[in-house]
Amino acid sequence: MGTYKNRNGLQQSWPWWRWILTGLSTLALALSAILGWHYLQGGSIVGCGGGSSCEQVLNSKWSMIAGVIPISGLAMGIYLAILVASFFIGPVTETPIRRLAWSIMLILVGSVTGSAIWFTIIQKWIIGKFCVNCITMHITGLLLTALVIWRSIKDFDLTMNDSTEKNQKIALNEPSSVARSQIHTLPVTTLTLGGMLMAGIMVALQIGYSSPIRYSDGESPHRIPVLDYNAAPMVGSPDAPYMVTLLFDYQCSHCQKIHFMLEDAISRYAGQLAFALCPAPLNTQCNPYIPRDTDAFRNSCELAKIALAVWVANREMFPAFENWMFTFESGNSWHARNLETTMAKAVELVGQANFELAWSDPWIESYMKTCVQIYGQTVQNGKGGIPKLIYGSNWVIPEPHSADDLVMILQKSLGVPIP
Repeated sequence: MGTYKNRNGLQQSWPWWRWILTGLSTLALALSAILGWHYLQGGSIVGCGGGSSCEQVLNSKWSMIAGVIPISGLAMGIYLAILVASFFIGPVTETPIRRLAWSIMLILVGSVTGSAIWFTIIQKWIIGKFCVNCITMHITGLLLTALVIWRSIKDFDLTMNDSTEKNQKIALNEPSSVARSQIHTLPVTTLTLGGMLMAGIMVALQIGYSSPIRYSDGESPHRIPVLDYNAAPMVGSPDAPYMVTLLFDYQCSHCQKIHFMLEDAISRYAGQLAFALCPAPLNTQCNPYIPRDTDAFRNSCELAKIALAVWVANREMFPAFENWMFTFESGNSWHARNLETTMAKAVELVGQANFELAWSDPWIESYMKTCVQIYGQTVQNGKGGIPKLIYGSNWVIPEPHSADDLVMILQKSLGVPIP
């Protein structure tokens, strides 16, 4: 009999929806903690390998509020507060505390909903990449919001104390059940909208804040292979006194952005600066330093080989090919070229016979291995992303907004002398 009563009491205190609410809160908290760890420590988690869409989202300026507070850290605090508040909504909790717990959760899930909408917009139309882990957390948050709103309306009705209910009945002359439902829905709606307003303030801070130049840098403890600059694809002159190696991938959006800053940076150095182009595909087929493959870079090895074949076949055509690879095809966001159109463009520029002859040149395989080795020698503390600039033993993963930013990073982080 005692066991039955205990089980019955547990079911009343923890019905199925409370278990789901707690589970969703815990899952969202765990996801935000994982993303926060990845943001602060680097490292590699599922779906967030070097250069992946997840990494590009987490390394963008939108991953911070006012350049100070990581979004993932803020999310951790919100979901932790929801989880804690969820333990104070049971029938054994005093009514005032119970209603306060619901109020806190409504404000927080309102902010979660507003944030989920905003960051989905950012990933879709601003960054042009989706972080699977982020989207999973957003979906979890929206499910949590729906559950909290649904149950809070019922609980606000049940926890309305007698004196308040009597006063409302007198003032409203015994309202109908529909009117009472509207009375109890009003605070739920108000609190949820208040939370969405808080998310709106965060959006305003993100839009209005001019983010500083961001980059990660370090020094390799290993001996970095030296390229033959007279044989390597270049932007600038192979005789320039300041030679910077650029590791990149033809399917990397950050690499696309930096590509069109290179010429401007060289002009600021009056030709004393040059960039050696070193493809480091983020694909395990040709890069053993990549922990796992992602769909975003499934053709990276083949695209790099096609580009190097164009260089071997006709160096004069290589700049045109390189610019075409990183030029917008259509719309307001860049998308990597597919394998078929890239091959067709290469043949168009250098001719079928020349391309086939260059394709079998052993130099291509040798050069790619050297570039991949450089990539591996500069991986530290999980910082294996690209684009990566290397000067001597120093390396930097930059996120410049302009050529001026790029020049500043070259001088401040890599130690490239001021011309």
